[in-house]
Amino acid sequence: MSTIQTSSYRRQRDHFEPQDTDPHEQRRLRGLLEQIDYSAFVANREVIGQMLPKLDASMFQRLAVLTATARAKWVAESLRQSESGAPSTPDQIARLASARAAYEELAEAYEGLRRLVERGYAVIR
Repeated sequence: MSTIQTSSYRRQRDHFEPQDTDPHEQRRLRGLLEQIDYSAFVANREVIGQMLPKLDASMFQRLAVLTATARAKWVAESLRQSESGAPSTPDQIARLASARAAYEELAEAYEGLRRLVERGYAVIR
């Protein structure tokens, strides 16, 4: 099984890869799989187009700024905790974990939005 590297995790691909040596059967199967993939593409484009009808570059910029701010808050929190030199308390660790989770979710949302445009599911106006 192959994997796809994304910004923060690996996702396994579980697409069927035929091992049959009959070229006619392989062509038929590839054609069927292309139809299935096209159906998924159309479904994604229609559903996402309805849910996100008016994307523009300023939306990407706002999400990028929000993500950068979350990253800065996470790192700033870690530096604040290191100032005393004492081990972090459970409360401090919880704040740090929350800040990291916020940054990671926003970063994944940004990458997800970018992939929507890259794959043609959404259009930037």
